[in-house]
Amino acid sequence: MSEEAVLLDVEDEIATITLNNPEMRNALTGDISSGIVDALDEIDDTDARCVVIEGAGDAFSAGGDINSMMEGLAGETEPYEKVEVVEETGAALQEVYEFSLPVIAKIDGTAFGAGANLAIACDTQIASEGSKISFGFRQVGLAVDSGTSYFLPRIVGENKAKELVFTGEMLGANEAHRLGIFTKVFDDDEFEAQAEEYVDRIASGPTIALKTSKRLIRQGLQSDIDQAMTNEAAGQTAVFATQDHEEGATAFMEQRDAEFEGE
Repeated sequence: MSEEAVLLDVEDEIATITLNNPEMRNALTGDISSGIVDALDEIDDTDARCVVIEGAGDAFSAGGDINSMMEGLAGETEPYEKVEVVEETGAALQEVYEFSLPVIAKIDGTAFGAGANLAIACDTQIASEGSKISFGFRQVGLAVDSGTSYFLPRIVGENKAKELVFTGEMLGANEAHRLGIFTKVFDDDEFEAQAEEYVDRIASGPTIALKTSKRLIRQGLQSDIDQAMTNEAAGQTAVFATQDHEEGATAFMEQRDAEFEGE
């Protein structure tokens, strides 16, 4: 993993992936895209129970690498190379979406274009009140990529997705929350403390059950009701055997908070 472009820290069973190119507003360069994939691979070998993705500096991610786009316009790169960049970015976001653990986008600044898609590829999105998000590919004369056509209509519906793409509207945090694009919005002054509390709540949950629930919800979006019920029964059969289920059921009967260990 590129330690300069992407940083990985695992502490207290929380893995934090930091996009670390604030000078370029954490644009999704090849180094950052590959760094995200490498970080997720490393997390598989740790004791992490959830993942946080954040950006260094004053942006979450400004999206595509504009310098690479200008090189393409100047004829310095071949068309197939530009396609490879799109495919590499899309593959990284797909890895985020399909990762087994809960993944939280921590947004304190702007998420734009492909960077907005990185945010919504995560399972939940927590944002400071001053944050903004836009699916503004039109601003650079491009069609959508990096999963917009998959992620965005599932959140806001087809018509609203088209409007956001056609206009390139920059949404404030509260409007993004109203539309379901941001899960939680916290006051700027309290953002770090409230974000930490939110992440801790997820990290301290019954990890195997949460991983199973994540997989089942994703499968449910692609299946009919019969298949969803079959998948849930199979998944729950495995979760019944976990130590966290025993602890959760016991704590419920004893009217106390469960202390899940992720096992």
